[in-house]
Amino acid sequence: MSTDNALRDVVIVGASLAGLNAAKTLREEGYDGSLTVIGDEREHPYDRPPLSKELLVGESAPTDIALPGAQDLAVTWRLGEPAVALDARRRVVRTADGMEIPYAGLVLATGSGARSLPGFAVGAPHVHVLRTMADALRLRAALSADTRLLIVGCGFVGIEVASSARIRGAHVTVVGLDAPLEPAGPLAGAAATRLAEQAGVRLHVGRTVAAARFTEGVHRVELSDGTQVEADHVVVAVGSVPNIGWLSGSGAELGDGVLCDEALRVVGVTDAVAAGDIVRWPNAAFGGRPMRIEHWSNAVEQGAAAARTLLRGDGATPFGTVPSFWSDHFGMRLQSVGLPRMADRFEVIAGTPEDGGFAAAAYAGDVLVGGVAYGMPRALVAVRIKLARSGVPLEPAGPMHVPPAPGTGQQEPGHRKE
Repeated sequence: MSTDNALRDVVIVGASLAGLNAAKTLREEGYDGSLTVIGDEREHPYDRPPLSKELLVGESAPTDIALPGAQDLAVTWRLGEPAVALDARRRVVRTADGMEIPYAGLVLATGSGARSLPGFAVGAPHVHVLRTMADALRLRAALSADTRLLIVGCGFVGIEVASSARIRGAHVTVVGLDAPLEPAGPLAGAAATRLAEQAGVRLHVGRTVAAARFTEGVHRVELSDGTQVEADHVVVAVGSVPNIGWLSGSGAELGDGVLCDEALRVVGVTDAVAAGDIVRWPNAAFGGRPMRIEHWSNAVEQGAAAARTLLRGDGATPFGTVPSFWSDHFGMRLQSVGLPRMADRFEVIAGTPEDGGFAAAAYAGDVLVGGVAYGMPRALVAVRIKLARSGVPLEPAGPMHVPPAPGTGQQEPGHRKE
């Protein structure tokens, strides 16, 4: 498609970072037709990374994290009206209130939601997840110097929440089966462990929750090694799932996300593209290996690329990206580029991991696949440049999920572009 043909009605499902960037790009590329954005939250698009940091600590207000530009796009906003079905044959999106919204072009950007954990039902007393502004404000209200907080999950959300909760004076216990920040590799995990313990966080790594009950306002939890933990509040941070249930029966090919081609066209649905957490596509920067990436930078780039594909149709170019993010916790900044979780060895290129600040290149065999740095951003520049120029020459093996490990039509808090 191009801007001078019959594409006059575009619907974006997902009032997210990816959805907003798709809308911005459509306007920047000259599209002047009808543009409708559907979102399940009542708020206009806002930045997700501060949810686990500045907003949770209390340094920012909800108005501080609004994403700029949303009010300047000549967009019809349908907020608080989640999409519940897609009829691709009739080209309509149905919302929860029964409205049917027609489209000529469609952008899917519904992000991801929190993975559930048996024994801790979402919405139950004193049980929290962190996916939305409302989640962050609810958790912030629960944190004080007297709060005993249990966090289940050692990923980026779990570690960032632990850091913010300690700033608010809460007593924090973290339990996780994997080492902290496992997707960033063992050097980052060891550094995060030291930082957490120095901040007074009690870590139970290699453990799971064996039993849990809520009585008299207290969560009484038994871990897999028999350790007993009592908590006033529990945060479940065990990963995310793509928000694709509403697409069941639409014709879109679903699996771990929405399957797209190399230019982000949705497989099985014509005149539809997708962006952000839900997309599984052959990443040209990694030899065409199928990936689903939950990073802030990916949402920004894919939102723009998906919009261009919608406008250009068969003239669209393949989309490839080298993931990057940063995470602030316990007074330090972790930066990652590429896919260090694929590495079988790390080469320290600056600093000393045992002393705090360091940078390391990550290799799978002899192939550079990424890099990580704690407190040494400049040392990672050479790795970033090399990956950006040449990509990663890998065979297109099985599908790969690149979680934040985060983070939601939505990006997982803690994963942002530099």
